[in-house]
Amino acid sequence: MELRTLRYFLAAAEATGSQTLAKLIKKFTEKYPSVQFTLYNETVDNIKDRLNKGLVDIGLLLEPIDVTKYDYVRLSQQDTWGLLVRDDHPLNAKRSLSAEDVAPYPLILPLRDNIRAEIMHWLGKEENEIRIPLFYTLLSNAALMVAEGVGCAFCMDGALAIRSDPRLKFIPLEPRRMTHSVLVWKKNNLFSPAASLFIQEINLLKSEIR
Repeated sequence: MELRTLRYFLAAAEATGSQTLAKLIKKFTEKYPSVQFTLYNETVDNIKDRLNKGLVDIGLLLEPIDVTKYDYVRLSQQDTWGLLVRDDHPLNAKRSLSAEDVAPYPLILPLRDNIRAEIMHWLGKEENEIRIPLFYTLLSNAALMVAEGVGCAFCMDGALAIRSDPRLKFIPLEPRRMTHSVLVWKKNNLFSPAASLFIQEINLLKSEIR
């Protein structure tokens, strides 16, 4: 099937699942070289808003999410939750972190409500019981704050920003906490021929994941 030149819109959160998305795009563009992709790097909430408004066809999201409105494929890759610290921080020597290790220090938290609630549950604290100098949406900016000594940032190891500065170190939480990536698209939506074919490629992943 030949496709005329067509721009196709995707949006992705910072996650290890982006590696799978990149492989899908490479395979698809080799098969259909006239298709062009526009990829937005966004927060999960912004991606869902774009999906619901029809501004993007497919989103790469991180759990936990409500998939009621979407068809989806849950990817096999998992992101590990941890803390991004500076190399001169007292926690830098540790290989994993308990809630007791982390709670005394200024903490930079994701703005997303359900993720923040999970972090607070892990800490066993209320937000007013710890020092939170900053909330963030994209980790690339939060990593700059960590590098400047504003605090330590809760994040996942799939984000490129954790490797953006040699002064920064990612330390996993204990017990280990993992999150899956999910590729989603709106249910009962009328897609372009290119989008429909790309969704077919995504659905082929289901047999590989099982």
